[in-house]
Amino acid sequence: MTTERTMPPLAAPARETLEGWLDYQRASLLLKCDGLDLDDLQRHSAEPSALSLQGLVQHLAEVERNWFRRVLAREDLPSIYPGGRTSEGHDGGFQVDPATTFTAAVEAWEAEVSAARANYAGRGFSDTVPFGGSEVSLGWIFTHMIAEYARHCGHADILRERIDGATGT
Repeated sequence: MTTERTMPPLAAPARETLEGWLDYQRASLLLKCDGLDLDDLQRHSAEPSALSLQGLVQHLAEVERNWFRRVLAREDLPSIYPGGRTSEGHDGGFQVDPATTFTAAVEAWEAEVSAARANYAGRGFSDTVPFGGSEVSLGWIFTHMIAEYARHCGHADILRERIDGATGT
């Protein structure tokens, strides 16, 4: 798998900038996984943490599903992975079934990213939907998603460095 990542625009309207940053973070996650075999992708390389690179991809598929499908589009969908939603409403997906290939995890993630793009196309950043007894805007969701990816890309940096010493990207 070879992942291409495009630098977000330096001087563009807010929506284009935020979409660019979200796509940049999405690509950054996959770049951390490039060139590794299944054992490495599923390895808990920073024990005692049970995080793995595949678990991060699975988790972010659940997060994409939650914010852009359940919340934004009001779709009633189950979790992708067992334990995908906790009783507190948090997205799971971190636990990896060894029988689930990384390719399958990436395909599920790609399907959620595609559905997300379809659900936010044509909506304004100030458009709101009901959430948690109040309302949440698409702009807030984008900002949250960029932060979510950035945090987990930091985790991926550590996991990857522990696997083979690779840093950067």
